[in-house]
Amino acid sequence: MPTEPAIALVIGSFHRSECETMLAAALAIARDCGLAVTEQVWVPGSMEQPLALKRLLARDDIDGAVALGIIERGETGHGLVMAQAVIHAIIDLQLQTMKPVGVGILGPEIDRQQIGPRLEPYARDAVRAVRAML
Repeated sequence: MPTEPAIALVIGSFHRSECETMLAAALAIARDCGLAVTEQVWVPGSMEQPLALKRLLARDDIDGAVALGIIERGETGHGLVMAQAVIHAIIDLQLQTMKPVGVGILGPEIDRQQIGPRLEPYARDAVRAVRAML
């Protein structure tokens, strides 16, 4: 009997309470999609996600991963530059490992009032993207 594909979740803890909402939504939809979440790794923020993803995707027992987090609008362009670097690194990891990564990172440049309504949909869509690519 085939086993469920195994995925890992990498979650930024800078916006911990909001990301816990994203985590719950990701876990629920993964179950509904027939995916086994075998690892959950919390990292300080989005900049640390590519390294955590690389470590997980290098494992034979991980078929794909999902990155969850928030890059909120700040007073400078730091968030935009950071988001571009993170997304570029995640795309490179997918191509290097041939394993999908769903991106459920809100932002960049997201305003505080825009965060709440997007938490669950972004998390669910990131998991669905991994499922589709598997």
